[in-house]
Amino acid sequence: MDKKNEYLISVTGIQEVDGDKDKIELQTIGSYLLKPNRAYIGYKEYDEDNPSISSNNLIKVESDNLVTIIRNGQVETRLILEKGRRHLCHYRTPAGSLMIGVSTDTINNELNEKGGKLHVSYSLDFNNELISNNEFYIDIQEKG
Repeated sequence: MDKKNEYLISVTGIQEVDGDKDKIELQTIGSYLLKPNRAYIGYKEYDEDNPSISSNNLIKVESDNLVTIIRNGQVETRLILEKGRRHLCHYRTPAGSLMIGVSTDTINNELNEKGGKLHVSYSLDFNNELISNNEFYIDIQEKG
């Protein structure tokens, strides 16, 4: 990664399952690219229990209503988050693959040429049964 394209990326994820909330926070160095009508956020995430295991994450912000999360590693996903719509998305884990429903409630896009913020809230379902309610906040700042 080119040093001038390095950004400090802070991610806060909140997942609620059966009334129990779990929160994860991550700060890392990653890449950020803003193009007309699109933004790309890339970063590596390491397993808490085994730091030798990592995943590459790419978040494509395609509009104020559409965000795609692509994760490659031990768990592979391609989640399509489109405000007001439900999408069936592929989710592959070491235990097997499945299709999950993703319904997006909120996308707040405040990204600009220097970084900015992104907030997304969505729910996951399997066979139309709610698995979890989720939200994430991303804060991007130029490194330096």
